[in-house]
Amino acid sequence: MPQKNNSTRTSTTTRTVGTDRRRRLRREVPSTVGLLADAGDFAAMRDYRSFVFDDHRDYLRHVEGLLRSLAAQGIHTTVALFDPEEYADFCAESGHDPDTAEARTRFTAELAGSGAVLPYAGQPIDDLVPLLVDEAVRQATWEYATMLLAEAGTCADCGEDIGHASFERAAAALRRLMAGAGPGRHHLVCSVPTEAEQLVAVLHAETGTDPEAPPRIEGRDGLDFVTVLAAGLALGGSGGLVLRSTTDDHRDRVHGWRLDRGRLTVLSAAAVFNAYCTDADTGEPVAPEPGVEYCPGFEVDGPGPHR
Repeated sequence: MPQKNNSTRTSTTTRTVGTDRRRRLRREVPSTVGLLADAGDFAAMRDYRSFVFDDHRDYLRHVEGLLRSLAAQGIHTTVALFDPEEYADFCAESGHDPDTAEARTRFTAELAGSGAVLPYAGQPIDDLVPLLVDEAVRQATWEYATMLLAEAGTCADCGEDIGHASFERAAAALRRLMAGAGPGRHHLVCSVPTEAEQLVAVLHAETGTDPEAPPRIEGRDGLDFVTVLAAGLALGGSGGLVLRSTTDDHRDRVHGWRLDRGRLTVLSAAAVFNAYCTDADTGEPVAPEPGVEYCPGFEVDGPGPHR
């Protein structure tokens, strides 16, 4: 039976080693997948002939397959929300032909550095889509609140930057909120109406029995919450803040504050009860939640705002 000569075996081994090394190297190169989460956005992309999908559910199924395939190869993958309007603007500014896969790839790469992205953790696509939309809303809220702080101007009396001072006050208020809440699991919601939109920030935190230990807060949730609260303080308009605390040996406690002329004002227990037990859309009363204690707020704000 014919035998392969040494040079053939060496060549085959070299190719095998090279292929294996490229596979290993590929695992160290992260991937980003741009996802059209909304059916309307998907319909807008169908105007491009190079976009080959014609059914949104089928598209989502293929995206899920791609994500699972990348994960199976050990490749770290992030998912970015693909916005057709932003894509069209990107192509117009950069001079790329929007009806090409290359342009979509370049835009997705841009999203990886600046857009709303989530690491893929193996979840079904129907679970991933709402998480990605929530992340996009969070990112947009933070960006808008940051813009409001940057445009707040300076104090007419002392010349201090109002946005910076408001951010410091909001950070101090969060520290006092956590200290006053005590040990337990805490859920905070800050809502600030503006001319353009309603800013809402949600924060989950956990504090232990050591008063010197900082609260446990996931990711950048603390930054987002402080930025929205700071925007409310800087604007000097209306708004509100609710803190709900849960412990193992006590009923849930709910405290409340309102934003009024640039200050966090304590709400009474009756005002907290009325706010919690009133439908925000209809104004109709809602039955009190069992096992919840409605409590007055406590002082968390610092000195009066700049003007």
